[in-house]
Amino acid sequence: MKALSVFRVRLAAIAAIAAGCLVSLSALADVPADLAAAVAGPQRSVENRARDAWRHPGETLAFFGIQPTMTVVEVSPGGGWFTEILAPYLREKGTLIAAAYPGDVPGEDGAYYRKSRTAFNAKLAATPAVYDRVKVVDFLVPDRLDMAPSGTADMVLTFRNVHNWVGESRDEEKVFAAAFRALKPGGVLGVEEHRTPREVSREDMAQKGYMPEAVVIGIAEKAGFVLEAKSEINANPADTHDHPEGVWTLPPTLTLGDKDRAKYVAIGESDRMTLRFRKPAQ
Repeated sequence: MKALSVFRVRLAAIAAIAAGCLVSLSALADVPADLAAAVAGPQRSVENRARDAWRHPGETLAFFGIQPTMTVVEVSPGGGWFTEILAPYLREKGTLIAAAYPGDVPGEDGAYYRKSRTAFNAKLAATPAVYDRVKVVDFLVPDRLDMAPSGTADMVLTFRNVHNWVGESRDEEKVFAAAFRALKPGGVLGVEEHRTPREVSREDMAQKGYMPEAVVIGIAEKAGFVLEAKSEINANPADTHDHPEGVWTLPPTLTLGDKDRAKYVAIGESDRMTLRFRKPAQ
């Protein structure tokens, strides 16, 4: 019975991905050809491609208004999910700056950051034809926030990171202020973040990962940004926003393991806001 259950879960996951891929491929018709080529490129891992059904990378980047000639900062790139697309897209005419965790944070507390940076550096080094022009800078809240020289970036992008910065010291405000400094007048801040329609505490935001859209907009506006547009590209109406382990209950993490796995696979990835802000030209 257990084997049959696991088989059914796998079938559900495959079906969900297949259905989502059909939608994604159809939507890519509205994505510029050079961006669509980067999304479809062979440099992307099979695992990362499988998430396109939920993450809609081409549509998301097109919504933010990315152009191949831009200087773009990717904040906290993690394992490089979006880096796989951004690096080849910007390689010839633009610049990608990856504001990644430092590799020199000492002690046990720094082990996660060191491991993350080592893995990211190894990823870039393994395929120089794709990643050799990526500029990697140290980024860590609350003190290492200089993601680019002031007024030099055309675009700053952050994907599912804002909740990580929420804390007693309001580090999220410091990060948005740093993004504002890095951008040229008229530059764009693109934000994708887990979303809840409920009012939740700051503690819940940090621990569960879900944030109200109005809170994120407020943080950006306090830094000086103007909200230019919202998109429902990454919305998920099936997400009930009330899972035991927050966003990590859902794919791709599935923190609960086999417990209610089929249920969470059927829901898919979290409901997400997708917001485009602009730094005023004057």
